[in-house]
Amino acid sequence: MPKDRYDNVLSTDSPAARDAYIEGIDRFLSYEKGIGEAFDRAVEADENFALGYAALSRHWLMQGDMKKSHDFMEEARGRVEGTTEREKAHIGVLGMILDGDAANARRAIRAHLDEFPRDALVAQTCTGVFGLIGFSGLPGREAEQLAFTSKLLPHYGEDWWFLGQHAFAQVETGQIDQAEATVERSLEGNPRNANSAHIRSHVYYENGATEAGYTFLEEWQRDYDKSGVLHCHVAWHIALWALERGDIETMWRVIDEDVAPGGAWGPALNVLTDVAAILYRAELAGVAVAPERWKMVSDYAIKYFPEPGIAFGDIHAALAHAMAGNNEALEKIISDATGPAAEMVKICARAFQAVALEQWSTATAHLVQIMNDHARFGGSRAQRDLIEYALLGTLLKQGRGQEAQMLISTRRPVQAAAHPVAGL
Repeated sequence: MPKDRYDNVLSTDSPAARDAYIEGIDRFLSYEKGIGEAFDRAVEADENFALGYAALSRHWLMQGDMKKSHDFMEEARGRVEGTTEREKAHIGVLGMILDGDAANARRAIRAHLDEFPRDALVAQTCTGVFGLIGFSGLPGREAEQLAFTSKLLPHYGEDWWFLGQHAFAQVETGQIDQAEATVERSLEGNPRNANSAHIRSHVYYENGATEAGYTFLEEWQRDYDKSGVLHCHVAWHIALWALERGDIETMWRVIDEDVAPGGAWGPALNVLTDVAAILYRAELAGVAVAPERWKMVSDYAIKYFPEPGIAFGDIHAALAHAMAGNNEALEKIISDATGPAAEMVKICARAFQAVALEQWSTATAHLVQIMNDHARFGGSRAQRDLIEYALLGTLLKQGRGQEAQMLISTRRPVQAAAHPVAGL
């Protein structure tokens, strides 16, 4: 029987289906362009290739197209007869994720990987800050992420994809030197791996290496197709470093061309969170942001995320609604937030509401409540600096500069040198 790149048996007699599937998995794990096209070729070569349909389902779920994802999952489920036990379980756990049963899916995935540790597409669901662990909303999820990748690491050796994911887990737990060495090994294995180029950027960020990071990523992105899944988010990093460098013209150009709605291409969650974050961080740094920009982000959030449910998206939507003066949409998040981190989402939304109303002491009181474990929202340390800096901004507005200096020097000392908030 044919096998994939991770030595897993594939239930297809078609070499063309096998080759297209392997290509699709590599493109998916590196976030290159052409993921869906490769998986399409796999099922065209073998219309009974169940794993090809499951991969298409996973791809379209990541793109936010729920109808296509469900349709392809039904195709996969209808073709499991005659496949291996691994493939049946593989389709089963991906289906659980699609059906919204994340808690049981995490448990099933751990059991599956105990038996099939090199089932990379299943392992991928629990890696990164947007994975099932990253978005679990549970306390201690950063340590859990590192424990997850550490357990699997011996099974992957020098695999470029998994090294990158392990490096990200190291970054998020503060193991920056180790992460740098790990991600360099990943990039040696595949220099055009967008995941690891992105993770390398986080290493630069955590080290406060603005110039080196900007140079690396700006050069790397030139050959990254705009249809790549991470294009919007890579551009966000570039815009953020342009802001830190004082190059406001470049910051706005990158935002308009590659981050904001109308210019960006990427999953809606990335577009929402990245543009809201860069606009507010620009404001905190003393850059004027036109009101119509906030309205654009608020409108985008309402269109693509009309109901609360993803904590990381909800707090950025709350920020956009607050700054745009859309109190109705903001109050909906405050009243209807759901999930393990729902109470924290509501507190954060109230904080941004107070910021927009210039009720600085009230905003401070709310933000202080979520400082202890805002990792529960999901996202990276770099992304959650938005919350850290929001608190700094409220303190400075009250003339509490000494407290603000103490806060950043103890919580984010490396980033303090970039003067992320005007007045520090």
